[in-house]
Amino acid sequence: MLLRAAQRRSVATSHLTARAARCITTSGLKERLIELMPEKQAALKALKKEHGKKIVDKVTIDQLVGGARSIKSMLWETSLLDAEEGIRFRGFTIPELQEALPSYSGKQGDEPTPEGLFWLLLTGEVPTKAQADALTAELHSRAKLPAHIEPMIRAFPKGMHPMTQLSSAILALQTESVFAREYAKGTHKSAYWDHTYEDMMNLIARLPEVAALIYRVTYFDGKVAPYDSTTDYSGNFCQMLGFNDPGFHELMRLYIVIHSDHEGGNASAHTCHLVGSTLSDPYLSLSASMGALAGPLHGLANQEVLGWLLGLQATLKAQGKEVSPSSIKEFAWDTLNAGKVIPGYGHAVLRKTDPRYTSQREFALKHMPNDELFKLVNTVYEVMPGVLTEHGKTKNPYPNVDSHSGVLLKHYGLEQYDYYTVLFGVGRAWGVLAQLFWDRALGLPLERPKSVTSEWINTFIKNNPDGLK
Repeated sequence: MLLRAAQRRSVATSHLTARAARCITTSGLKERLIELMPEKQAALKALKKEHGKKIVDKVTIDQLVGGARSIKSMLWETSLLDAEEGIRFRGFTIPELQEALPSYSGKQGDEPTPEGLFWLLLTGEVPTKAQADALTAELHSRAKLPAHIEPMIRAFPKGMHPMTQLSSAILALQTESVFAREYAKGTHKSAYWDHTYEDMMNLIARLPEVAALIYRVTYFDGKVAPYDSTTDYSGNFCQMLGFNDPGFHELMRLYIVIHSDHEGGNASAHTCHLVGSTLSDPYLSLSASMGALAGPLHGLANQEVLGWLLGLQATLKAQGKEVSPSSIKEFAWDTLNAGKVIPGYGHAVLRKTDPRYTSQREFALKHMPNDELFKLVNTVYEVMPGVLTEHGKTKNPYPNVDSHSGVLLKHYGLEQYDYYTVLFGVGRAWGVLAQLFWDRALGLPLERPKSVTSEWINTFIKNNPDGLK
């Protein structure tokens, strides 16, 4: 048995070495991952062997029927969410990321680039400016869309929601899947990571033009600025959207970074992992993920926040009232008493103010302190926790990431708020695809939790009135 195990390790190592010799990249990211994978694979195997039977959580009936909240049941390497502290990306808080990761300008204090974050998510290592720039160049080299994508986007029916367009376009890009092609040829499972890497990089590289086409065709004349490989990922994306303000470029860098990942339990991340666990390729997996993100209880909330704020302004103006803590409080109670929620507040896990909200607030204080909607958001922030605490229907009366993002985008002129979730999707792709790579590299299995019926629960309670000890 030991001999066979050694032989398998030898085969795997030889395969990795061969792949390293054959792969041609410009950034060095794939080569670094090839170096890391044997160590990570061995560590996971040892962990399962030594500790696999140890119990790490318990499940209550409330959790079983209440959306599986907080049940520890998934390996997610790229980030971890703490109820009090918020998100850590490979151990780094958002302020720590802003200090440690390279910026586009190279100046301390400017926003980090998604390229630098992506290197960190994949390797667990902070990249140098040169490494981040090399990754930018590699993504530019992969960005060309296949010929059928642009005509398809231009032919979408008028009124189709931008998120439906995004999910459909990603699905149509699946014609380019290296993973699907190589799997059909019968590739060995030890090479799954390689084909996933190629799909992941190509898909991320092509998202800006896809998203820009959706924006320009849906709301304007359909003209998209030429692709600019002289700038970074975010700068080029902004230019294709039609925004040349350097402040907006900085905002997009921050936006993509903070929206990239939020551990694996959120709906879009979990969906990508779940679909990917069936060995669906990254295109199919990300398209499904975007379908989850489009739900009003998930990514669509960002457009609902801005709608609520504008509705607040309009209502108070029509009533001849000034915007004040008391008038905001009254409008909030009217919203709650009508059986509606206050969008942008509360979180399934967090129990304090979302650090992603805080990072956006600090950006606004730096770049747009006198913006009217920003001032309104600040006043809402003063009032809303008290209202929601008094209301008593939420465990977290504090703002989440969606509470602020739309206000920043609107400040720079991106006012089509039913498009905002597309930007969220471009950001979220970096995190979920980075994890999908490690799903394949570590050989994680098909996800298949056990479900039960109401009858089963009632029988369990009858036989175990106090639950399991």
